[in-house]
Amino acid sequence: VQLVESGGGLVQPGGSLRLSCVASGGTFSSYAMGWFRQAPGKEREFVAAVSKTGGITYYADSVKGRFTISRDNAKNMVFLQMNSLRPEDTGVYYCAADKHTGWPDRNRYEYDYWGQGTQVTVSS
Repeated sequence: VQLVESGGGLVQPGGSLRLSCVASGGTFSSYAMGWFRQAPGKEREFVAAVSKTGGITYYADSVKGRFTISRDNAKNMVFLQMNSLRPEDTGVYYCAADKHTGWPDRNRYEYDYWGQGTQVTVSS
């Protein structure tokens, strides 16, 4: 399974970005999907996850109410809509796939496949 993220960039505080991740290979509709991020010098942290059907979503407390995860199984894609961005949202954002249960997970060690990441920088 290959995952490729896109949509990162430089945005001012309060702005919005929409990240996309397209999957190839495997059975996308059977995987739970997650977004994680990593700031320089910090551990990779959970941002959001969605079940295989899209009906269940989890969010980190720090992004709840500002970010929305969604997926389109017909297109093998998962998205992260990020609004009201803050400087502390800066980091490399990774898309990940969990092939085991289809249930979203906050634990990065449960994910089997990872993309290469896309940089998000929030700065004035």
